[in-house]
Amino acid sequence: MDLSMPMYAMPDTGLQHIDVRAQLASWDAAGHPSQVRLEQFLDEAVQKCGPQLDLLPDPIALRLDVGLPKTTPLLDQHDLDNYLFPLVTRLARTSGRKFASVWGNKRHGTDDQLVVAEAIPMQPDGWAHAFDLRTTASATTTAFKEEIDQQLTEALPLPEGPVRLHIGFVVGPRRQWPNLWKPTIDALGRILGRTSPDRLWHPLDGRIVQLGLSARTDPEIGNDIALRIHAAPANPPTPH
Repeated sequence: MDLSMPMYAMPDTGLQHIDVRAQLASWDAAGHPSQVRLEQFLDEAVQKCGPQLDLLPDPIALRLDVGLPKTTPLLDQHDLDNYLFPLVTRLARTSGRKFASVWGNKRHGTDDQLVVAEAIPMQPDGWAHAFDLRTTASATTTAFKEEIDQQLTEALPLPEGPVRLHIGFVVGPRRQWPNLWKPTIDALGRILGRTSPDRLWHPLDGRIVQLGLSARTDPEIGNDIALRIHAAPANPPTPH
């Protein structure tokens, strides 16, 4: 079994302005204004990226840059995985393509940008912390988060301020790997810090200003999940 961890470079060219502002995942009822805004954003993303996804060779990558108003605290809430999850889910469904690499950035600014591109492998460099983990529990259970947390007992929280994070996954061929993002990040309180010491699954993930997620499929891993987590302090994002 090959458990080498995937990491792909963040696309740095071809970013397109999005006419509809990026939206967070919404769990409100259909027809709620948040759902309407999300659908408008996703429709815009399909229109922008659909033609490219028809042509790009595998593996493919996505990058979303989110601009937040200056009055919005940059490091509180507005979690990047909650922007990326509905976007990647919709684009994968409409195109029939699976993403190998997904990146999100947030900063204060007046516009949002998006690009899909060929995923280019890279070696990790400049990360302060790296952890190799393996889980056996179902990702929908608390036991999954506990397995991650228990393998991070030697981790120390990153200093206060912005953070960049990358998570590489090795999964079986039937796994919908975007479903792993939120429960994995929820279990990283030992690295990110927690909103309260007694709230184990409520990390300070709003301070992630750059999030990278990569995946590789290995049929031999079965239902297990192998992970490599890279984390480091980030420079304050430059407003646009």
